[in-house]
Amino acid sequence: MGLFSKRIDAQVASYQQELLETHYREVDNMYRQIRGWRHDYRNHIQVMKAYAAEGDLDAIRRYLDELDTDLNTVDTVIKTGNPMTDAILNSKISLAKSRGITVRADAYIPVRLGIPELDLCCIIGNLLDNAIEASQALPEDERVIRVYMDMKGTQLYISVTNFTAGGKMKKTGGRFASTKGRDHGLGLVRVDAIVERLGGYLSRNSEDGAFTTEILLPTDNSSPA
Repeated sequence: MGLFSKRIDAQVASYQQELLETHYREVDNMYRQIRGWRHDYRNHIQVMKAYAAEGDLDAIRRYLDELDTDLNTVDTVIKTGNPMTDAILNSKISLAKSRGITVRADAYIPVRLGIPELDLCCIIGNLLDNAIEASQALPEDERVIRVYMDMKGTQLYISVTNFTAGGKMKKTGGRFASTKGRDHGLGLVRVDAIVERLGGYLSRNSEDGAFTTEILLPTDNSSPA
């Protein structure tokens, strides 16, 4: 039993490191795009000045439309008040959009969390990775993920809902089984372990073609931002 437990711990640690590296790459790519756009800012201004000097308002409008489209690909769409949460949510929302998935997010964290950033990273990352993977089995016009985060008293409430193909999911051994392979199964185990260690509450529910995970995490060490 001890050897099996150590093997699982090693697999979880390996997956955790892989998850963090993935998050780092996603966030780094997003900020590289932002820095690149800022670097080109002066050139954009010069182009529009040239069009203005010629009185070509149509050209200015077209150029502004192009810039607006370009900026939307790197703009921070969620501002929760917590930098780490912003980075993870926005990188995952960007990933979901690239796969034809609509994300409806309402997240507000008006306090500094006492939750370790590594734990929050793993929880949010795994929940959204699973929701993104499940959504891809649906037709594109049915791919929707809903994310809600807010404070309930001194606890952080996290809810992630995605629609699933094939109706209600089945439980195996008291858990909803992952259909996405060993690493994703370990991701779910990791989320459960973190919530338990932090003294939180976790609920998973599958009804009417929608799969929802709800989590409450104590943040007694939090203070006003």
